[in-house]
Amino acid sequence: MKRQLSIILLTVLHLMGFSQNPIGMPDIVNYGNVQYGGGTHNWDIEQDRNGILYFANDEGVLTFDGSYWKIYQLPNKTIVRSIEIGNDHKLYAGGQGEFGYFSPNEQGQLIFKSLKEKVPEKYRSFADIWNIESVGKAIYFRTENHIFQWHNDTIDVFSSPSEWLFMGKVDHHLIAQDKSKGLLKLTGKTWTPVVQNPLPEHFVINSVTQLAEPRLLVSSSSHGLYHLDHNKLHHVSSSSSIKHVTHIRQVDPHMHVVSTLNNGCFLTDQHGKPLNHISKNNGLQNNTVLSTHIDNNGNIWLGLADGISFIAHNNGLKHINPDIFDNASGHTSAIFDNSLYVGLASGVFRLPIVTNSDISTAQTHFTPLRSVWGQAWGMNVVQGKLLLGRHEGVVEINGNHTVPIADGKGYWNFLNWSSNSGDNNLVLAGNYYGISIFQHQNGQFRPKGSIPNFHESARFIETDKQNIWISHPYKGIYKIVPTADMHTKETKLYTHQEGLPSTYNNHIYSIKGRIVAGTEKGIYEYDATTDTFVLSSFFQPIFDKKYIRYLKEDTQGNIWFIEEKKLGVALYNGNSYTLLYIPELDGKTLGGFEHIHCIDKNNILVGSQKGFYHLNLEKYLTKPRKQHAHISLVKAFGKVDSVLFGGYFGEVNADNKQGEPLRIKHGLNSFHFEFSSTSNKNNEHVYFSCYLKGFEDDWSTPDKKTERVYTNLPAGGYVFMVKTQDNLGNESEIAAYHFTILPPWYESIWAYMVYILLFISLCYLLYKRHQRKLMEERINFQKEQEHIKYMHQLEMDKSEKEIIKLKNEKLEIEIETKNSELASNAMHLVQKAELMSNIKSELFKLKKELKDDMQVTDFNRIIRLLDTEEKSDASWEQFSVHFDAVHVNFLKRLQETYPRITNTELRLSAYLKMNLSTKEIASLMKISPRGVEVGRYRLRKKLNLPSHTNLFEFFSGL
Repeated sequence: MKRQLSIILLTVLHLMGFSQNPIGMPDIVNYGNVQYGGGTHNWDIEQDRNGILYFANDEGVLTFDGSYWKIYQLPNKTIVRSIEIGNDHKLYAGGQGEFGYFSPNEQGQLIFKSLKEKVPEKYRSFADIWNIESVGKAIYFRTENHIFQWHNDTIDVFSSPSEWLFMGKVDHHLIAQDKSKGLLKLTGKTWTPVVQNPLPEHFVINSVTQLAEPRLLVSSSSHGLYHLDHNKLHHVSSSSSIKHVTHIRQVDPHMHVVSTLNNGCFLTDQHGKPLNHISKNNGLQNNTVLSTHIDNNGNIWLGLADGISFIAHNNGLKHINPDIFDNASGHTSAIFDNSLYVGLASGVFRLPIVTNSDISTAQTHFTPLRSVWGQAWGMNVVQGKLLLGRHEGVVEINGNHTVPIADGKGYWNFLNWSSNSGDNNLVLAGNYYGISIFQHQNGQFRPKGSIPNFHESARFIETDKQNIWISHPYKGIYKIVPTADMHTKETKLYTHQEGLPSTYNNHIYSIKGRIVAGTEKGIYEYDATTDTFVLSSFFQPIFDKKYIRYLKEDTQGNIWFIEEKKLGVALYNGNSYTLLYIPELDGKTLGGFEHIHCIDKNNILVGSQKGFYHLNLEKYLTKPRKQHAHISLVKAFGKVDSVLFGGYFGEVNADNKQGEPLRIKHGLNSFHFEFSSTSNKNNEHVYFSCYLKGFEDDWSTPDKKTERVYTNLPAGGYVFMVKTQDNLGNESEIAAYHFTILPPWYESIWAYMVYILLFISLCYLLYKRHQRKLMEERINFQKEQEHIKYMHQLEMDKSEKEIIKLKNEKLEIEIETKNSELASNAMHLVQKAELMSNIKSELFKLKKELKDDMQVTDFNRIIRLLDTEEKSDASWEQFSVHFDAVHVNFLKRLQETYPRITNTELRLSAYLKMNLSTKEIASLMKISPRGVEVGRYRLRKKLNLPSHTNLFEFFSGL
């Protein structure tokens, strides 16, 4: 009961307060300050030829390119009140105590250049710049007390003795409102009145728009809308309901948008009559509209006191969800008896139709059918009547009245049926527990039972004049063959065993005279010859193997479908089909309870989660949509990041192309590109395709990504290109950015020159090395030859030495032999001396015993002979000769070295050389051993030898 009272109240309010609104409202997209990263208030809006939007925001100039928001602050970081794109293509901005223009630097980033220093010093103290206008080659800035004219690099000042209240532009002339002098026009340096009659008291103009010349549309916050015609003001009475106007913009020659301070905005005709009211009640973030702008595609942007709103005015898609619907989901609709009936979760509503063109523009109102509150499932026109299936049963709808037909269970939908007996008055009603049969007689529907032996929910039901087909979400597809009296001849269940790809998620439809099933793997068609379902050869080229949940054929032969949660249509041109998706409705249809009502090409109704959407297909297809691709940011990154390009090749409104390609160090050879389409809201129907010429072979597959990254690109020249394409196939021109990656330092020209020098040096060094090597080889060869010669000589010397050694050994042997012989001779002499001494001794003994003097004389003679022999040196002479021969003239060399040496000392030296003992020497020299020692002592003195020197060793080394 509370719900019914709520809907009644909403109906009354709908009729009383919003009578001017059409039933179809444009889609509204809201942007909050958190999303765009700026302040809350947005005081002014501009758009350049490339589609980039600019907002005068509390925190600076805010830009939006369709994908990315950026904010540019003034030097004093104050509120920006006004902006204007001048005829010189610069973006002018005015804030608190500051004004100037934004112009891109070498990297294409917007930089603010102040003009305050150009103002004469006595006028430099001012507050807000409330308006900026571009007229000819001059730019005008309005403060409360002064208007500054920027022209030819100088600023002239127009001061007001009272206060400047407004400034605008009409027909290439500057107009301004002076508080005391009224509305004035500037001609040259002179202000002339525009209005003959005095302005109403407290009449403050806030906008002026040109109508059919010479008429102007003037707005005042306190007085509303006025026409200025032939220098006279006339109140626009048809707009008297619009209060607290803040701005007017012309949408097209027949429509204006009027924004207000506390009631949203109004769309009016050229005479000021309100046609549509857009406010917080139907989608805006708030009702305080500070600025408006009509973009390049005819859509509306609103700068609010808290946020920004986009209104897709110039679109063939409208949302039908008046307050009376209470945001209920839309399940079904039907056209019957010049009325549109819609069934929602909250009930059924009726709309009288007074036009056969675009229903969404109807300014009549939905009224509820009060007898059928609650869930409405399906409506069908059968037997010339409109039947409604509800959770509580079936009713017939006639105008605002309903006639109950059956109750006790829920009903889904209704189909006409002609039985084999010729009864054409039957209606099949799919319900929660099977299929009911109603018979239409005498203008009334009467229950006639149900299809026997079938008790499943029949929400999806079709017929082929012989069979009844029902699909069940998780059991498969049923075929019922009825008899003439509507009994069941056969019931068969088709699952994956009968050709379907799966038992689950199959939906039965009759399209192009064919019984087809939308499945998870494409559209399958019933084949009567095999009594199975097969992949349709007719639909497969159109839909491939897409998961189609819903199918509907319109009167033009187009096939509407829902693929998962995406709405689309297969457009028929008489020969073939082309798929077109409607991305604006992605995810907005009612899953599991999809509904598409194809009235005609101007009117397609789609059930949604909140009410319905109306699509004017003809307008949607034919309305031009300007596509524009924009590269907004290029960053190179390596060890550090560097912004190479900020989005502008020239002034903001200039159609400039890139100049010389940027040359980038090899260390920054990884790139991040950001791009967008400035064609429409949210880019939800725009796809991007990229191509890096010099690296890639072809364009990328179109997708919705608005950035692209390339890493570790090799040195060389590149062109990054991006283009956009919408769902209608419209393509933009290619946006391109040229750049060159310099080779690494080791691949630069200087490096190659160094490499050449190094190569020459290396070759020279190699040559010198080779020369050195040859020289070394020659030297080594010579050394080797000398070595060989030396070794040969050594071998020869070795042989000679061997020979010498052998000779020496032989000589040593000979010397030893000689020494032995000398020793033997010496021993012989010793023995001879001893023998002779012994003989003398014996002779002396015998002499003593002799008596005969003759014998004594003879003995004396013999003894004398022996003495003579003992004293003879003959033996020494012979010995010395042999000794010198053996010892290489030892005695001669000793005597030459030491001339003072005596013969006795020579004999002693010889005996010492032979290493004879003292005793043996004493015998040979016939002296005592003591005499030998004395001789040794004297010999040392003669030879100047110390006492510890061994004479044998000394003589051996001599």
